Amino acid sequence: MTAQDRGAPLRHLRRRVLVLVILLLLMLGALVGRLTQVQVLNPTAATAQPQSAATQAKDDRASRYGTRQASTQDAREEHTHDPNLTTLVTPAIRGRILDRNGIPLVQNDSYPSLVMDRAVLASLDETSADNLFLSLGEKLGIDPDELRARTTSCGAPDAAPPPTCTPGSPAAPAILAPKLDAVQALAVAERPDLFPGVRIEPVATRAYPQPDGVLAAHVLGYLARATEEDVTASQGHVHGNELVGRAGLERQYDEILRGIPGHTLLRTDPRGVPLEVVEDVPPISGSDLRTTLDVRLQKVAEQSLEDQILERRRAGNVADSGAAVVLDLRDGGVLALASYPTYDPSVWVGGISEQDYAALTADDSHHPLINRVTEAGLAPASTFKAVTLPAAVAAGNPLTGTYSCPASYAIGGREFTNFGREDHGRITLHRAMEISCDTVFYDFAYQKWVSLGRTGAKDDSADPFIRTAREFGLGQPTGIDLPGEASGRVPGREWRRSYWEATKDTLCERAQTGYPEIADLERRDLLTAIARENCEHGYLYRGGDAANFSIGQGDVLTTPLQMAQVYAAVATGGPTLTPRLADAFIDVRTGAVEELEPTPGVQVPLEAPLGAYLRDSLVSVVTRGTAAEGFAGFPLEQWPVAGKTGSAERGHGNDVSWFISYAPATSPRYVVAVAITQAGLGSEAAVPVARSIHETLRTLDSE
Repeated sequence: MTAQDRGAPLRHLRRRVLVLVILLLLMLGALVGRLTQVQVLNPTAATAQPQSAATQAKDDRASRYGTRQASTQDAREEHTHDPNLTTLVTPAIRGRILDRNGIPLVQNDSYPSLVMDRAVLASLDETSADNLFLSLGEKLGIDPDELRARTTSCGAPDAAPPPTCTPGSPAAPAILAPKLDAVQALAVAERPDLFPGVRIEPVATRAYPQPDGVLAAHVLGYLARATEEDVTASQGHVHGNELVGRAGLERQYDEILRGIPGHTLLRTDPRGVPLEVVEDVPPISGSDLRTTLDVRLQKVAEQSLEDQILERRRAGNVADSGAAVVLDLRDGGVLALASYPTYDPSVWVGGISEQDYAALTADDSHHPLINRVTEAGLAPASTFKAVTLPAAVAAGNPLTGTYSCPASYAIGGREFTNFGREDHGRITLHRAMEISCDTVFYDFAYQKWVSLGRTGAKDDSADPFIRTAREFGLGQPTGIDLPGEASGRVPGREWRRSYWEATKDTLCERAQTGYPEIADLERRDLLTAIARENCEHGYLYRGGDAANFSIGQGDVLTTPLQMAQVYAAVATGGPTLTPRLADAFIDVRTGAVEELEPTPGVQVPLEAPLGAYLRDSLVSVVTRGTAAEGFAGFPLEQWPVAGKTGSAERGHGNDVSWFISYAPATSPRYVVAVAITQAGLGSEAAVPVARSIHETLRTLDSE
């Protein structure tokens, strides 16, 4: 073996060692920075035992922005006579997001970035600078002129256009390569003597450990660089190039997670080269957010929802999206929140690529960025009967009476049918819930509509069906601590008129032109006929509207979370707690924990006899009604489940499959809501998902 052959393994080993050293240095830098903030920058606070952790956390959050902003402002005002002052902002380490047991769902990480000290660059002669960029370009595979352009400061007269130029102060290091790979980092680290003023710096970013494969993307959200609008709206709390929350909890609690940036006030020469540090204030790290999520339950919700959707597709259904949510009735905590389709939130780390963003927003992607638990309104179908049964009683129908459940019901020349056109004869309301009879509720709603003056009623004030839906909190957000929550829709008379006024021009145009773009002639004719009718009379709240409302169809829209809240009210007998995901804020400097208290939600006036009757009927739905087959073999004696199926018909495609439930039925603690679009009957698609979740709840509750 030649000396050259013997040297090759050694060179290879040296390169591997250097790569490991670089990675270790980056990790050590992040760790030292964290420890410095926790121990060195505030040693007294780190060792003190707070008298009241929650009080201290609240006081700290309330005062720290004002104190820090005042400090920065005082420093600037003191030196306003000096025109050569510049402020460099140091972002704070962002707080982590944890599950209820402290398992990290989002944590911090870093990646190597190559920067250049512009003071060193300014000290080089032209030839040395040219050689420096030439050598760097060879090592990085980047054009030397491109590298030189990156040293210019955005906004300066000679700056390269964004995004080539480096944003921020000209006194800050120039960003030569925002994200290095290991080979590039090694190429620079091997010969530091060739690259004066050039160094590798760790850049803070987010990491998603995905414990047990959990994504929770719609809960966690993601970060993006602050825009000019963000900076202006924050009134000094957000600085350019800082990462800010764009969705989910990252956005909802951005200020608390982000912490308080530090700053260094520098005196510079006319070229922007730093001469003196006037003031150096370290950042204050953001607080960790402990959520109410349970990783074990979240895993089951995500996996069972995906599995069922894929199974329904194999069975010939479209099954394009779905949602599942689990509420803890004892504190309003969201134990699991799954939306499908989902995505890997790490796709946003370091800035999302055009290709990845196009994939997430394409027409055939089924829009994975939408949180279908809180943002997507769906017709709730027969799960809505938990609202209309109390409304029917309020309308004057005795709770203990018997009522006709014919195969169909005629209103204004239109036939409204039961599922399968079955005639069940005279039945109780209890039985009507078990078998999900529609025609009983059609009659209740239609007769009340007639008694209120048919289309002559001007508002909804006397309508017990509309009133009861609103008493259950429908038509308004639940108040969950996530951005973008939908209000849903309670479509009464007032809504009907306002909607008609907003859409009548389009309707009347369609009444003339029809729908030539639709290939199905029967459907085309139907839509044209509807457009003609609505063009002239669309402002009227008709008997058919009342009938559809009574079974959660027509223009009724609710989110799965709203329906979970409806069943929470049924389970408790009326009072609810506002759904929440934030359980506590943890100050990483002091260890102080601010426990968040539950807040009251909608208080439904559900009288005790009525509530007991309704709850008993929902138990029967699972033991011998429409959900019984789906729970065959389930230990209902140990874990009794109460709930209601629903199958929302669409103008085209398959039904929306619903199942809302709570357990244990004898002493309710948890609500589980599942909805899968274009998946068929509620008993076929939503029930199996809910059953898997209840299996896990039963196991966890016994621990």
